[in-house]
Amino acid sequence: MMQLHARLKKMAGAVLGSLLISAASTQAQETPKLTVGLMATLSGPAAIYGEHMRDGFMLAVKQSNGALGGLETNVLITDDKLDPDYAADKAMQLIEVNGIDVLVGVNFSKVMLAVHDPVVRSRTLFIGTSSGPAPIAGRACNRYFYSTASQDDQVHETMGRYASLKGYQRVVTIAPDYEAARDAIAAFQRHFKGQIARELYPKLGQTEFSSEFAQIEEIGPDAIYAFMPSGMGVALVRQFHTSGLKGLIPFLSARTIDGVSLPYLAETAEGLMSASPWAPNLDNPANKRFMREFYRAYGYQPSVYAAQGYDAAKFLHFSLELTGGLKDTETLISAMNAAPFESVRGDFRFNDNQFPIQDFYLVEGVRRTSKLYEMEATARVFDDVGDAYSGSCRM
Repeated sequence: MMQLHARLKKMAGAVLGSLLISAASTQAQETPKLTVGLMATLSGPAAIYGEHMRDGFMLAVKQSNGALGGLETNVLITDDKLDPDYAADKAMQLIEVNGIDVLVGVNFSKVMLAVHDPVVRSRTLFIGTSSGPAPIAGRACNRYFYSTASQDDQVHETMGRYASLKGYQRVVTIAPDYEAARDAIAAFQRHFKGQIARELYPKLGQTEFSSEFAQIEEIGPDAIYAFMPSGMGVALVRQFHTSGLKGLIPFLSARTIDGVSLPYLAETAEGLMSASPWAPNLDNPANKRFMREFYRAYGYQPSVYAAQGYDAAKFLHFSLELTGGLKDTETLISAMNAAPFESVRGDFRFNDNQFPIQDFYLVEGVRRTSKLYEMEATARVFDDVGDAYSGSCRM
């Protein structure tokens, strides 16, 4: 009898253990998780922009111990290859095959314009972190799309305003010969009250600018305004440094000298002006932590693209905390409009079109040490400003 009792006790223990294992397994399966698709340009010459954006986002995920808003977070990183059609296909694959809850990212406007509409039509939450083309800030705005990046025109408008405040009367503009660059020059003129002495449009990919500098010297403008991203901008700034014009004609720019290009430009960018909604020296607790921990994690200085990626993850984190971990899209959108989100930019809120209302600064390249150069905000040009297209947004 005692042996039978022992066997029954052992069997009961085994059954109980099995039930506990089964319950634990069921509970583990039911633990809510968050799946994020992060789309960035991660190949080719423009990959550095996507790397900054990705690293900024992933830093915030690490700071939350891999659980944004308390939800175990799986980030599926996708290279859009700077190809609009490929990117649109990959975005729908992330939604339909991988079952993402949120799409974040996109560096360039031509990719954003291809990806935006199919994603929001699927009612998938989309947080842009770099590109803000005019249509999606205006008439094509959508409640499923938020942006932690400024609308594309705003940095150019900032420099147009700065040029007017400085009293410049005649400016020569220089930008690559493609539609988005012409839009950038038009945005500069929106707030510049003087005269455009000449618009120069070198062909896309050009890296030799002696002819353009000869024209500028002949015209003798009060200032130059340059929108020259990526390798073209590095070549332009280096040649301006040796052209004999530096120190004689002020060099104003946007998306030409920034945290991505500065390591390649070094002393050639010292004292040259640009515009940005963010800078490393902004004095607020969120930015100080970001600067400190980004360098510790990745070993390089972040750019505005990293800052906007970081803000996107923090924005998502605090929104999910407000829902108590509920990732239902409609519930989450309601929470996003009220989330206690602290941006690395300090003063920040969302406009009616869900693009930022924020400050814009005059920034310049400065030498911190013999090897370290950094963009420094030296003046606030716009205070709490939204974009020019929000009035056309009807949600």
